[in-house]
Amino acid sequence: MTHNPARLAVIGTGWRAQYFLRLAGLLPAQFEVVGLVGRSQESAERVAAQWNVRPFTSLAEMVAHQRPDFVVTALPWATAPGATQAAVEIALPVLSETPPAPDLDGLRQLWRAVGASGLVQVAEQYHLMPSHASRLALARSGAIGAVTSCQISSTHGYHAVALFRAFLGAGFEPATVNAHRFVAPLINPLVRDAWTDDGQPKDATTTIATIDFGGSMGLYDFTDNQWHNQLRSRRILIRGSAGEIEDDEVVRLVGPRTIVRSPLVRRQTGYDLDLDAFDTDHISLGDTILYRNPFPGLRFNDEDIAISSMLARMAAWCRDEGDAPYPLADACQDQLLSIAIEEAATSGAPVTTSVEAWSAAKG
Repeated sequence: MTHNPARLAVIGTGWRAQYFLRLAGLLPAQFEVVGLVGRSQESAERVAAQWNVRPFTSLAEMVAHQRPDFVVTALPWATAPGATQAAVEIALPVLSETPPAPDLDGLRQLWRAVGASGLVQVAEQYHLMPSHASRLALARSGAIGAVTSCQISSTHGYHAVALFRAFLGAGFEPATVNAHRFVAPLINPLVRDAWTDDGQPKDATTTIATIDFGGSMGLYDFTDNQWHNQLRSRRILIRGSAGEIEDDEVVRLVGPRTIVRSPLVRRQTGYDLDLDAFDTDHISLGDTILYRNPFPGLRFNDEDIAISSMLARMAAWCRDEGDAPYPLADACQDQLLSIAIEEAATSGAPVTTSVEAWSAAKG
């Protein structure tokens, strides 16, 4: 089915807001950015000029000019809930940057304000990254039996929790968290934007936590700046009743007295004498394709693919042609458990989450 490009607007002028603007601009057949809302005229005009979009200083001003199909809010934690509520008040679907609110009170207030509207989705993209998406497809296929535990050492807080919940099929039930922090010296050669050129070790905190979902378990292990510090690996282990997935390898029982170990293989174009553009094609297990890049030829990195996939799913949902990409209720539950990890690590005592109002929501 052919559609006109989905009209979207972005509220925010920071790094993540510009990430959405860049990707939408690279997909003109799918998206049209009808406006950018900035906190000040100066910031709105500066960023809008960079990405060739129209600047506004308020949501109302932008909507009066042209109403989008949905709005992306990419704002600091303190102001994001207010922008989400303002969009919902005029019946405008929202894709909110993570997390939807900074603390438990904020989550509860936001849910009371907009939860019943059904208009709010959250840009939780980690399960849409090619490697995670292929592992998730494999785990859900039953290849390793019933998934019982997941260990993640790669990303922080609510992102890691979102992966735990996806792999384990965890919903909104109470969970018990135990956590501890450890400090050790570590060189930090890279941050998000650049090399630091600092070879001196400095104290870095590692947080280790277990999340007992009742019948399944998540093991969380994150060190400061682990996203960017390549002196620390990123690891994932998904264990099931008939095998496990460890990073890009799966071991499983396939018959009587028959255990096999197989790699998950990413076909990457552009190597050696492959003259196609450097790009991800697909990820496979043997002759089974677990994941195929939905944006071939654009040379997107994995984060680009995941965020673009989220935008595409949001557009389809707004047209009633697809499932909700990531409902607010799920994002609230992710942040609830992330807050519990921090609380348990700070106090040294177990923390059991409560059943919150969003648990009754249907995706």
